[in-house]
Amino acid sequence: MGSGGSKNHETYNTAPTAAPAHDQSDPSQEESPPVSDEALPLLDQESAADDPGGAAGEEAGAEEEHPAPEENPQEENSQETPSDEPLAESASDALTPIPDAPAEGAPAGTPVLAGGADLVDSTATLISYSDPEGGPPREVLLASVDEQAEAKLMEALELQKTEPIHVEEEVSGRLPLDEEKQLYELTAKAAKSVNHKLKTGTAVPEHTKEYLAQAQAAVQEVLDSPFATADELEMAGYYKNWLGKVEHTIDTAGAGSKPYADVKIPTVQAYEQQGTATVTAMVPAEPEGTGLPTESRTAGRIQAAVDAESGTTSWNGSDRVSAEGTEYAVDLGDGWSAVYRPYQANDPAKTEYSLRGQLEVHAPQGAGHGKKLVSRLGDLNLVNRALTAKEGEWTYLMNNLTAQGLQSEPQVKTALGQAEELEEMQLQEIFHSQAHKAAGLDEHGLAKLAKSWQVEAAASCLPRKVALVRDAAAKAAGFADGGELAASPGYDPVPRSSGGWLTWSRWDVGNSAAMETAWSGKSLTHSIGAGSMSDLLATGVLASTERRSVMGVSSDIGMSENADKKSGGANSVFTRVTSQAAVTQYGLGKGAHLVWDDPPRLLDNTSVYGYPSDHFGAVNPKGNHSMHAMTKDPKKMAEFTAHNNEVMFRHGLDLLGAEAPSRIVCSGEQEKKNVVALLNKRGITHLAGKPIDQVVQA
Repeated sequence: MGSGGSKNHETYNTAPTAAPAHDQSDPSQEESPPVSDEALPLLDQESAADDPGGAAGEEAGAEEEHPAPEENPQEENSQETPSDEPLAESASDALTPIPDAPAEGAPAGTPVLAGGADLVDSTATLISYSDPEGGPPREVLLASVDEQAEAKLMEALELQKTEPIHVEEEVSGRLPLDEEKQLYELTAKAAKSVNHKLKTGTAVPEHTKEYLAQAQAAVQEVLDSPFATADELEMAGYYKNWLGKVEHTIDTAGAGSKPYADVKIPTVQAYEQQGTATVTAMVPAEPEGTGLPTESRTAGRIQAAVDAESGTTSWNGSDRVSAEGTEYAVDLGDGWSAVYRPYQANDPAKTEYSLRGQLEVHAPQGAGHGKKLVSRLGDLNLVNRALTAKEGEWTYLMNNLTAQGLQSEPQVKTALGQAEELEEMQLQEIFHSQAHKAAGLDEHGLAKLAKSWQVEAAASCLPRKVALVRDAAAKAAGFADGGELAASPGYDPVPRSSGGWLTWSRWDVGNSAAMETAWSGKSLTHSIGAGSMSDLLATGVLASTERRSVMGVSSDIGMSENADKKSGGANSVFTRVTSQAAVTQYGLGKGAHLVWDDPPRLLDNTSVYGYPSDHFGAVNPKGNHSMHAMTKDPKKMAEFTAHNNEVMFRHGLDLLGAEAPSRIVCSGEQEKKNVVALLNKRGITHLAGKPIDQVVQA
């Protein structure tokens, strides 16, 4: 691949907080969007008066943090932010500070709040893989891109195109073009199907005629190609003759009463050649634009490995496990690279649903790239810095609206519409005051200027948008206003670190007496199946199938990993609702189990969803499993009684932290000794507030 130097790195200083405005090729020609009268007075409100909780931040600081572009448009266009420049915000502004270097070998990695609305949950994970040969570590950023952000990411890429050339090649057997186009296979399939009907004395059906048509079309494509060589044309003519025999046999089938041996089509032989042949080869074409050099290839997950003794993970930087789907390998230049698995190129009905949107950013081998990994998101047109507190509260609100089903409430829908209009109005003001800066700019300069205006508009409007939507959400949830909601015990717009990911709490679950009542006498359980309890605890987390793959945990530990990848359940871990009375009477069954006897402690999480029976954690609307019975209401989950119910948590659970199980039930005394020894070695004396000798059982 090329150096990628043609792509200028840009820093995106704020998280877009609504659907991004369309890119403007010429801002001076853009029409002003219509704005409702109801939103006009909102633009002049002071955010401090509407932010009793203080979580939305001070609007006065927004203008200072996001200065307008320089007055000279040509000078502004020529001054690019270097790719290794530190993140725009100071460390004190970040809700979750980004480390200079993630801990080497930690399987779960270090979670950071970054990327704004461009990343799912505004979250990324930084992992530092140890080198198997003892060299410097390899640092990688892992995240999932929000589907609405894919369009602008794709604008940063230039997919590698190929062009045909003729080359002399030693051939022993079939020509490469024959194998690529499957001409022999298509011809033989049509002939065999006709022979089968002749042998049984049945009429030739339509699907057999379709086989013939497909083969004829493939052969004719080669014959019509201006790039086909003489050898390839001879090969195509050979198959055309065979297909002529097949067609003649179909046309005359049933005529007369000749025995099968006299009318059957002889066995089709592949066209083969020995010696030198002129063949068509596809080679990379010269780049046409300024995008990042990008190659489309079969998807493949990082193939890391966890050491059972130390619990550390390592990767050689190249090994991957193939997956059903397509990914883009992107050259970011200077030894940096990225891998993206696009939504658009991965049909949910045919590929692994759980890999759609996955993003990897790879630093050159060595330590200390933590901040630069996040900064490099800007190369892909994504927000490339840590989130501030006010931006974090917006993500918290959006996640709660979805989890609690409040986004369809009339007052919330109105507020979300007005919030979007606020940003459009602010963008208009910036446009009218700064339109002169577009004069003389080229296409790249115009696009950059338009994006800087979007960033500035989003930053200045965000405190008012947070206050507006918080107030509407509060009233929809039964509070008097946003101030009362912000002051309630369950309202906490700061994410919690859980293993190598971040979670957002639900204000309707924390400190809820109704939740405690609903879950009284119920537990959540997880069977570890064929896995080892001590190996599991060595990683510190109960991780989803997708998380385990990048951590380096062996595959086939889960009960239905391949099916879960198709359903989308592979992005979550599975637990079951169990009656504590039933466990006392019948036990948990064979094997080792994790048990949480106080489920509300886990269910204070906006990612949780469940089914009353086994649906493979389905979130794929085009998959093989119905999503009709899904619920995100923890109180309804408490009513699950079927033995195969399922409650899912995105990414996983932190087994040694705040989400530690109430009980670790081992498969036997030896496994119990191994687990206790592991915990003692790590200096862990208590889990879930209890001494480990009360938690670890056999």
